Amino acid sequence: MRANFEELVKIMDILREKCPWDRQQTHKSLKKYLIEETYEVIEAIDENDYSKLKEELGDLLLQVVFHAKIAQEKGAFDIYEVIYDICQKMKKRHTHVFGEDNFKTADEVLQNWDRIKSKEKEIKTVTEAMQSIPKHLPALMRSYKVQEKAAKVGFDWEDYKDALKKVYEELGEFEESLSKNSAQDKLEEELGDILFAVVNVARFFNIDPEGALSKTIQKFITRFSYIEEQAEKQGKKLNEMTLKDMDKFWEEAKKI
Repeated sequence: MRANFEELVKIMDILREKCPWDRQQTHKSLKKYLIEETYEVIEAIDENDYSKLKEELGDLLLQVVFHAKIAQEKGAFDIYEVIYDICQKMKKRHTHVFGEDNFKTADEVLQNWDRIKSKEKEIKTVTEAMQSIPKHLPALMRSYKVQEKAAKVGFDWEDYKDALKKVYEELGEFEESLSKNSAQDKLEEELGDILFAVVNVARFFNIDPEGALSKTIQKFITRFSYIEEQAEKQGKKLNEMTLKDMDKFWEEAKKI
């Protein structure tokens, strides 16, 4: 059987009335759950698990309905206004589908989307476009988007080799700061420059730095797990092993 959308809305109405936990939630208290549910959806997509994806999309949809309910109680808007507005936005920004424009490529569609978005939000400069990128995005993702904005107006390296040289340059500056026993905030600044430069290299190859780093983290956990398993087989705890021993198992894990 298919449950209709109104049933979900009604359930939320009841929860806000009768459940002590649901009743005390606010937009701010729910922020962490919205972030968690979003990343759980992404995890389900990466795992190509449709059963999990269905469940996580439901959890994410619940968060949307929850926030809309709180806004309704404050007299701001309700969930149906949210749906109406997104429908209008989709029609307005897809002028090649719902209007008279004729775009042949995805790039043309994106350029048109950006033009309409900038007009709607009264964004007149590239700086304003950069500032409009959400500050709460993961830093790697945000830096990628900022660099894209700059590249669109020609502020970019000619090729990846120049971008790669910048990485080495920033590494040198970080090393110099270390040799001078620079203050913590200076080291933080130089390290940030390194990360920003690395993102630039990723952009030249259309590599999502956030996704690339996530894969590396998982790879590290998998290899470290192997080290721990081998330690257990020897009847040892990790802190009883030498770095040399652990490095030996690390190299074995890489081959596996």
